[in-house]
Amino acid sequence: MFKRIYLFVFFSIITATAALAQGSLDIHFNGLGFMDNREYKDFVARSRTYSGVRTTLDLGLNVDSLNHFIVGVNGIHEFGAKPYFLKVNPVAYYSFTGKNWLFNAGAFPREGLLDDYPRALLNDTLRYYRPNVEGLLTRFHNAHFTETAWIDWVSRQTVTDREQFLFGFSGKYRPSLTGPFYVSHYFLLMHDAGAEVLLPNDHIQDNGGGQIRLGLDLSHKTILDSLSIEAGGMMSFERVRGVDGFHKPAGFVANAYLSWKRFALFDEFYKGQGSHIIYGDAFFEKKTYNRLDIIYTPFLYKRVKGQFILSLHQTPGYSSNQEAFRVTVDLGRQTLVRFKD
Repeated sequence: MFKRIYLFVFFSIITATAALAQGSLDIHFNGLGFMDNREYKDFVARSRTYSGVRTTLDLGLNVDSLNHFIVGVNGIHEFGAKPYFLKVNPVAYYSFTGKNWLFNAGAFPREGLLDDYPRALLNDTLRYYRPNVEGLLTRFHNAHFTETAWIDWVSRQTVTDREQFLFGFSGKYRPSLTGPFYVSHYFLLMHDAGAEVLLPNDHIQDNGGGQIRLGLDLSHKTILDSLSIEAGGMMSFERVRGVDGFHKPAGFVANAYLSWKRFALFDEFYKGQGSHIIYGDAFFEKKTYNRLDIIYTPFLYKRVKGQFILSLHQTPGYSSNQEAFRVTVDLGRQTLVRFKD
């Protein structure tokens, strides 16, 4: 299987290169090592340790400064697992990178594009086990405004497999470049249809949620390196078509982040009706929830970052904890060949 993947990458680059007389060919490598121990008293079945390493290697053909074709592989190995690679995801996409626009089509990393979503909507294990978006993403940005829209195909319909895809949009508006105030929003919805051969009492389902937040960015206005405070509302959406209408539980969300040198605190609070979002963090099914992350970054170099995170989870009647260490290595895109006319 691996030989076929690498041959595909090689011949794709060679074929595309032969058709061009300008541009460049580059290579990119990054890796993520993680040890994430979770002791969840609320969700005993989810108390487990995630540990492993994920590595990505890809080649990029830059037609010019705007148009790029990237192909490669993204593999995960869980410590102690056999066979060595749990799964290898292909990386293959076209990317347009203009002054104000970004457009990706294919299978591309979510890191740097959707990793700012609240954990209530997209949980943090996706970074380990579903690192790529398989579909489309477009982003518009200028000095005051950023908006991203995307679709991610989760499952293709077959005789036995369901048709499932996620779509969503998110953005931030900052009215003044020097002022602290901003508004941000996040939304996603999962469409879950049946397989080609329908089972009895099987129905199309829709599940998702959204948040709107008002924020203050006070970074570098205090003795701290970073300080931001956000508060707003959250609503989730869930229905089984033909059985009921949308259920729309809502609640209040707030968070605060501060950092000083290699230390940081991130506190996240929810109060309201419990929300069941399939790809979201299960703690938000509770009516009251608070999470405090205590973060220490012992390794912080140009291309290497290592962090210890102690997370304390509080819900009515329960107190849970989580300890994680993550190290990331990103060598950046390095030019291999430049083509001339």
